[in-house]
Amino acid sequence: MAKNSKEKKNLNEMSFLDHLEELRWLLVRSTMAVVIMAFLTYFISDYLFDIIIFGPTRPTFITYTFFCDLSHALGFADSICITEMPFIIQNTEMEGQVNMFVWMCLLAGFILSFPYILFEIWKFISPALYEKERKNAKIFIFISSLLFFLGILFGYYVVIPMSVNFLATFTVSDIVKNQFTLDSYLGMVKTSVLASGIFFEMPIIIYFLTKLGLVTPTFLRKYWKYAVIIILIVAAIVTPPDVVSQTIVAIPMLLIYELSILISKLVVRNQKKSNG
Repeated sequence: MAKNSKEKKNLNEMSFLDHLEELRWLLVRSTMAVVIMAFLTYFISDYLFDIIIFGPTRPTFITYTFFCDLSHALGFADSICITEMPFIIQNTEMEGQVNMFVWMCLLAGFILSFPYILFEIWKFISPALYEKERKNAKIFIFISSLLFFLGILFGYYVVIPMSVNFLATFTVSDIVKNQFTLDSYLGMVKTSVLASGIFFEMPIIIYFLTKLGLVTPTFLRKYWKYAVIIILIVAAIVTPPDVVSQTIVAIPMLLIYELSILISKLVVRNQKKSNG
């Protein structure tokens, strides 16, 4: 009975220490979920590393094949076809492979447990929402998870291959040979997939920032030009110096930004209706 009464406390009735306690358990449960999923990935670690993580280092990777076929379709012959990866990945530290094994399993665990983490976050913030908004928990978790996984796929199939291709083939002189460290390569993989996953969460983030009055569609539209410039710069950095690659990276990012503006408009419109 005490438990039920505690769950029924709204945001105003809970003390600061109550919030800290709820936050602590949110972090504990989320961490446990990540660790459990990381442990499960141990049983498929060969597939995780050989096929998934190191897949973009092979010329036969699906993204490179797609670009080669696209090059032929556009009449560019073999101009963007990849036949070899002129680099090697080496481990230079005694405990390097062990550390990277653990961190990549934890990364996989975090990605796989992301919907559950969202569920925990929703439970934490739900007391501050209206009853109608609390009923949309399943929709929130589904859309947020979908956007995150789309971002992960975008980072894995687009950003990483293009980055690997560009960095592997770029050279200041034929005398210099590329020998990337294991830590450097896996760091790029982690950054690419997580940054893409978080970026694709922008519509959800904008939704809550607009609800809190911290962001408006007018503000987002005002700085649209700057956002476009930043996106194009990012696309230019992570892709080879050709228009096709840069466009493929930039378009989804621009669409995400436009979707965020649309969501902000809808939130403001609904707030005006409620207040009116």
